[in-house]
Amino acid sequence: MSFTIIEQASSRLNRCELAVPGSSPHMFEKAARSAADVIFLDLEDAVAPDDKPKARENIIQALHDVDWGSKTISVRINGLDTHYAYRDLVDVVERGGERLDLIMIPKVGTAADVYAVDMLVTQIETAVGRKKRLGFEHIIETALGMQNVGAIAAASKRNESLHFGVADYAASTRARTTQIGGPNADYAVLTDPDEAGARVRHWGDMWHYAINRLVVAARANGLRPIDGPFGDFSDADGYQAQAARSAVLGCEGKWAIHPKQIAVANAVFTPPEKEVAKARRIIAAMEQAQAEGKGAVSLDGRLIDIASVRQAEALVAQADLIAAPAGR
Repeated sequence: MSFTIIEQASSRLNRCELAVPGSSPHMFEKAARSAADVIFLDLEDAVAPDDKPKARENIIQALHDVDWGSKTISVRINGLDTHYAYRDLVDVVERGGERLDLIMIPKVGTAADVYAVDMLVTQIETAVGRKKRLGFEHIIETALGMQNVGAIAAASKRNESLHFGVADYAASTRARTTQIGGPNADYAVLTDPDEAGARVRHWGDMWHYAINRLVVAARANGLRPIDGPFGDFSDADGYQAQAARSAVLGCEGKWAIHPKQIAVANAVFTPPEKEVAKARRIIAAMEQAQAEGKGAVSLDGRLIDIASVRQAEALVAQADLIAAPAGR
C-alpha cells in the first residue's frame, strides 16, 4: 500500500438516488416514502427558469415540513455560470435547517468551482451556527470536468461523491447520440468473416471510459462513484443492464429519474446473499490462516490472500450498511 492513506467520505447508502423537481411539491411526500436511499431535490435542469424562485421556496419548506425518515437529502443547485446559483446556496443553506445533508453541484469543471462553493457554504454555516457540516456531490458532465476529475475529487473535505451526467457530457463531447444513457448501435465492432463468410456485430458500451475514469478518481479520493440518469424509464431491462455494467466497474449506485427505476437500482447495487456469505468465509479463512502464521490460504480450490480479504471486507461492509442503515 502507498504511504498516502485515503480518507474515506462519510458512509452512506447510495444505491439509488431519486431526482425530484423542486417545482413539483406534490411529489415530495411520495419520494419520502419511496425505497430510494438518497433524494435530490432539483433546482436545475428539471425546473423552468420562471419557476426557479418558487421551487427554491418549495424545497426550503419541505426540508422543514416533510418527514424524510432516514433518507439522505440533497439539493441540486443551478450551475455556477448562472445568476441563480448564489441565491440557491444562500437561501437553502441559511433557511433550510439541519435536515439537509448534501449540496449537489452540476457541471463542475475545475477544482476552483468546488473551492468557490466551499467558501460560500462555510461562511453561511458559520453565520447561522449550523451544527452539521454539509457534504458535496459533484456531477461530472462536461469535457472540462472529465479532464479535471481528479483535481475536482480532491478539492474539498466536503466532497462525498462523483456522479456521471451522461446527457450533458454527450453534448459537451459532441457525441453522436441524443439518448440519455444506454447503448448506441453505431458503437460496435464487426468480426472478421468466418468460413461461410458470415460476420457478427457486437455492440459496445460507449460510456465505459467515462464511467471508469470517474470511478478511479472517486475511489482514489475516498468518494462514492455514482452512475447518472437513464432516460428511457419504460425500459427496465436497459436500465438494469446499464446499472449492472456500472456496478461491475465500481459504482455504488445509480440515479432514478422515475420511481419505476428505484427497485431495479436497489437490486443491482445490493450484493447477492451468496456473494456476501462467500466474503464472510474468506474473511474467516484468512483470520484462521493468520492465526497459524500463514499469509495466504486455499478456499474452495482457490488462493486467497490479503487482497482477497480487502475485497471481501468491502462487500461485507456494504451488506452490513444495507442491513442496518446508518441513517443521516
